[in-house]
Amino acid sequence: MPVISIITPCFNEEASIAKFYQSIRQIFDEKLPHYQREHIFCDNASTDRTVTLLKEIARTDPSVKIIVNSRNFGILRNTFNGVCSASGDAVLLFMPVDMQDPPELIPDFVRLWESGYEIVFGIRDKREEPFMMRTLRRLYYRIISSFSYVSYPPNVGDFQLIDRKVHQALLRTHESDPFLRMMTFEVGFRSVGVPYTWRARAEGRSRNNLAQLIDQSFIGLISFSNIPLRLALFSGFAISVFSIIYGLAVIALTLMGYVVAGRGIPTIIVALFFFSGVQLFFIGVLGEYLLAVFNLARNRPIVTERERVNFVDK
Repeated sequence: MPVISIITPCFNEEASIAKFYQSIRQIFDEKLPHYQREHIFCDNASTDRTVTLLKEIARTDPSVKIIVNSRNFGILRNTFNGVCSASGDAVLLFMPVDMQDPPELIPDFVRLWESGYEIVFGIRDKREEPFMMRTLRRLYYRIISSFSYVSYPPNVGDFQLIDRKVHQALLRTHESDPFLRMMTFEVGFRSVGVPYTWRARAEGRSRNNLAQLIDQSFIGLISFSNIPLRLALFSGFAISVFSIIYGLAVIALTLMGYVVAGRGIPTIIVALFFFSGVQLFFIGVLGEYLLAVFNLARNRPIVTERERVNFVDK
């Protein structure tokens, strides 16, 4: 019987974990009876009863597997570690407990995968969230889609079902901060999108705060775009050319008697602050790339695990 792996990262989800588990199990029992389920929960060192509840579920359901991290490693690394542990013929990269990505789409994803698509991705066509946050997300997705060297459709998250061959290709990549939603498109293969409504969180609040969202956005942009570096190069060149032309113009006007010595001090002060700001900005851009290289060179494990449940030692 073919196996479909589902990766669910979680952190302090005791209020939703039981309902979520039952909804996934019901979908497989009713809509996908010919598939075996491998549901991997990746716990990021929860401080509530999440792990206890998961272990209670795992005792009665061997299809549920649990990875408990030694500390919170962030959602990107936590999710990718679960993906690396999957053994299915197809892998659903990200199925959150909050069910903002609707689990009822899983059978549709599976049917498209059966028809020959190796990557089936969800498109967040509509969002049930405040206007400002919705606008900022759409703007970011549009920027990263336009600037990336990878052909990446806008409004696509990690809610993707991938074939085993795509999964194996992902395992051969080396990323210190894996940005899954774009890594699948980088390896290629046939893909198709499914539009859906990204729903409001049913219970509790998201643990992915603004600082983490900003960090993840930088990771995506730095990992899959050369635009920031090219922008620094061409901006520096343009500013240098403009400065040379301006300097020659000032010299010429001075020789012609149009510029009086001693004038232009405010202009010099403004220009000094402007160019200093430009330099600091682009030093910061270079720093982000150097940090990415540094993290990759350290070759640290994606996460450090405290324990595993229901995994068979090979």
